[in-house]
Amino acid sequence: MHIEPGSPSPLGASWDGSGTNFAIFSANATKIELCLYDASGRRETDRIPLPEHTHDVWHGYFPDIWPGQKYGYRVHGPYEPEAGHRFNPNKLLIDPYARALSGELRWHDSMFGYRLGSSREDLSFDRRDSGPAMPKCIVVDEATSWGNHVRPSVPWADTVIYEAHVKGATAMHPDVPEHRRGTFAGLADQKVLDHFVKLGVTTIELMPIHYFVDDRHLLQKNLRNYWGYNTLNFFAPAARYLSYGPNHHEFKHLVRRLHEAGIEVILDVVYNHTAEGNQLGPTLSFRGIDNASYYVLADDKRYYHDTTGTGNTVNVAHPRVMQLVMDSLRYWVEVCRVDGFRFDLAPSMSREGNGFDPSSAWLDAVLQDPVLNKVKLVAEPWDLGQDGYQVGRFPPGWAEWNGRYRDDTRSFWRGDPGFLPALGHNLLASADIFDHAGRKPWASVNFITAHDGFTLTDLVSYNDKHNEANGEENRDGHGDNRSSNWGAEGETDDPGILDLRDRMRRNLMATLLVSQGTPMLLMGDEIGRTQFGNNNAYCQDTEMSWLSWGDHDERDWTFQRFVAGVLKARRDLPLLHQQRFLHGDPLAPDGPKDVCWLRPDAVEMNPEDWLNGDPKAVAMVLADETSRIIVAFNGSTEDLEFHLSEELSGRPWHILFNTADGQMETAFEAPEIGTPLAVANRSMLAIVSRKD
Repeated sequence: MHIEPGSPSPLGASWDGSGTNFAIFSANATKIELCLYDASGRRETDRIPLPEHTHDVWHGYFPDIWPGQKYGYRVHGPYEPEAGHRFNPNKLLIDPYARALSGELRWHDSMFGYRLGSSREDLSFDRRDSGPAMPKCIVVDEATSWGNHVRPSVPWADTVIYEAHVKGATAMHPDVPEHRRGTFAGLADQKVLDHFVKLGVTTIELMPIHYFVDDRHLLQKNLRNYWGYNTLNFFAPAARYLSYGPNHHEFKHLVRRLHEAGIEVILDVVYNHTAEGNQLGPTLSFRGIDNASYYVLADDKRYYHDTTGTGNTVNVAHPRVMQLVMDSLRYWVEVCRVDGFRFDLAPSMSREGNGFDPSSAWLDAVLQDPVLNKVKLVAEPWDLGQDGYQVGRFPPGWAEWNGRYRDDTRSFWRGDPGFLPALGHNLLASADIFDHAGRKPWASVNFITAHDGFTLTDLVSYNDKHNEANGEENRDGHGDNRSSNWGAEGETDDPGILDLRDRMRRNLMATLLVSQGTPMLLMGDEIGRTQFGNNNAYCQDTEMSWLSWGDHDERDWTFQRFVAGVLKARRDLPLLHQQRFLHGDPLAPDGPKDVCWLRPDAVEMNPEDWLNGDPKAVAMVLADETSRIIVAFNGSTEDLEFHLSEELSGRPWHILFNTADGQMETAFEAPEIGTPLAVANRSMLAIVSRKD
């Protein structure tokens, strides 16, 4: 085979129309071999040392290698775990820049760099070839015709996020062809797109689609890593989501179809750790290429500094590792046209020296990048390290999952004492946390439910978690759910309990959608998806986690119409999604305030009213030059009457929604001017007045 020196840039396997350049970084290797495999991926046909070594990059150009070629690497160097080095050329390694991988990883003891069962992994060395069990990298041709493709470019202030799982969204959809269910192609089906459009969401946030592996211990229990937070490669799409071959084209087709429907795509990405685990984990890619560079090591370099709870932490502070992350992000934006990212355990990527640093090198690199600073950036602002809860501390340009919003809103509607002030903060995008350095209300990503925890239906149906199916004797999953079953644990036929559960679903969803900031809905909450009380279904690749499209009663369909109706009201009324924080400032001299809080007797709330006793009722009044919106919250167990002030009584009103019975504006007449508003116990009433 003819071999030329090639170039150290770009990293990865790059087809230029005449041949393929291979380039891979390793600062501590002594030799790197390119291993070629036949079309089946089972037989190694060639093992060729890369001929050149430039600035810690090993590279070579092969005119005879074309797209479709399967390959991997074997990396030589010291096996000295005590010094942080775990090289073992007997282990076939995944190219960190591979654009596609064939098949799934098949667990075998040969994947471990040491002999399993040894008392010390640094005192043993495994010489078995892991190649037969490993997925193979594939050289790909990235050429794609996007035609007249246009990004939706939804303004942040108008964004409504829908967190979805590629397989879970379509695995049970009766109108999606069976061979496409659970794949990118299935998610691109017109019937699925129609649902998103009819619901009124603007942005789909896909749970991890980077190539990930099923944990060995899960497979041994006949379970799988369903969620996908176990990444092995940051460029290749997960093979399990492809219906017609290991390449990006099916994913690109999904992006194009969503964009044509006016819907953006955000990827949930996991750059904070990899599937290689702790010092006892397998050697699959990064560990065998350059363990000391790719991972944050402890003082005793046999071990890893772990702020993720998975056994390792990716060393983003290393310039080449940061380059890998940045190259991956730009690739998904420029080549695959995604619209943004949600970063799992983002503080782990932003720690320097003494801990989390909002001016860390990585955060600075993202915000100055001319590609990345134009897309949506969302942080999960906590990790498992010291001072890991960092909500509100990310720099301008970022949005953040607001965990306080979730917990406080759940507590208020459950009836916990003392949460009315927290509700007020939540409704105004938690300005006490986010209003600094010129940040905007959209920085607060508000949510009631997410993949991690109860679904909305389960939140109002279970007092306790029920995770027995996970095989950990119900010890896993969060214990602080702030949920209530409202009279019976789990499923029930009691109409009174079901009516109250429906009301609480409406309260929680309506609160989310009338709050300033960016709302995020969980897949299936709009149609009653249940996990039967499991609040940690990460390993349940079953009907427990999948969205059932047909097995619903009229209650669920009615609730779906209610959610779509409130989303439409939010979309139509700029007062519900403003671009600045509201602090009760007058709109003009002697004019109304941008937001005002009223007691049920129409007296404006003062600081004592928020705290004295156990207040559970308040009316929020939003105003601009022409319109007023009143949202009355009654979290008490008694029916209440809310009176209108003289200025408000002198306007014509009509009802937007009433969570007591789920009625929307098209089915309700306006209350007479001057009459109090009757707000049932544990309910909300929203009314609007507009003057042309």
